[in-house]
Amino acid sequence: MTEQENKAVMTIALMAAFADGLKDERERAAVKRVADTLDAHGGIDLPALYRDALIAKPDLAQLATMLQSQESRQLAYELAVGVCDADGAHGAAETEFLGRLAIALKLPTAVASDLNRRAEEMAEAASDDAAAPAGTAVAGAAPLSGTVLGKANLPDAEMDQMIKKAAITNAALELLPEGLSSMAIIPLQMRLVYRIGKAYGYELDRTHTKDFIATLGVGLTSQYLEQFGRKLLGGLLGSLGGGLGRTLGRQTASSGLTFATTYALGRVAQRYYAGGRKLDGASLKSTFSEMFTEARGLAPRYQNEIEQRAESINPRELASLIRDV
Repeated sequence: MTEQENKAVMTIALMAAFADGLKDERERAAVKRVADTLDAHGGIDLPALYRDALIAKPDLAQLATMLQSQESRQLAYELAVGVCDADGAHGAAETEFLGRLAIALKLPTAVASDLNRRAEEMAEAASDDAAAPAGTAVAGAAPLSGTVLGKANLPDAEMDQMIKKAAITNAALELLPEGLSSMAIIPLQMRLVYRIGKAYGYELDRTHTKDFIATLGVGLTSQYLEQFGRKLLGGLLGSLGGGLGRTLGRQTASSGLTFATTYALGRVAQRYYAGGRKLDGASLKSTFSEMFTEARGLAPRYQNEIEQRAESINPRELASLIRDV
């Protein structure tokens, strides 16, 4: 896409990030860091776009006129939906924003509805609490009945395989040229934490899982924005003439970071729940930093498996993929 179109898409993404006010200061700071980091790509002043989105709130109709094709308009909407759903299915303020955006982009109702549905399916796949009957209380981190807290119901080898599988799958998603593929990365990370906690006897809901990840310093909105931003500004998205073969090499480093983040999340969650949830915030951050450094060194070892996994993923079945990992 042109620089003007990239600028419009990223402005819309940042506006989506602030659609609900982004009250969490940790996430606000993380989004700003992403804008500063991505400034090195594409020749766009992203810190300035960040300030405009936060303060000036540009006109959506005017931004839409900067997008010349149906593909670029749909891409902008995909990114906005992903940003709004990064921390779970979007709320009332985000729903209102996405409605106005779809109208400004003149996006067919069927297209917008399908994107919203698929995003919500991925968000709900992060844990099992969405399937609970209406009115059922799901505690934030309550012990499961009949279990021994801190004692895993899985063998160590199976736990190791679960963490590695999630890290490889997320790294593979980073390689795919389809925009929606990046939307599955965060729900899969949340699903991994959820399953590990459950294995050690804790029944978790999505709020607890999100808070745990945020305590480690891993942003949800910011992480998705960065993943999609790298693809967009690197010209790696499939609708713009990409493809897996073209993506490999140019996206390998980014894929390695996603592998490391997911692997480290799994290892820290394992230590946290095995130890009875006694680590404080500072200890969790320190442990995550150590595990992340270790995982970055491991990523190249699994590059062939990551590429093979990318070839096998069906972008139309991302919710099922999240539940299966």
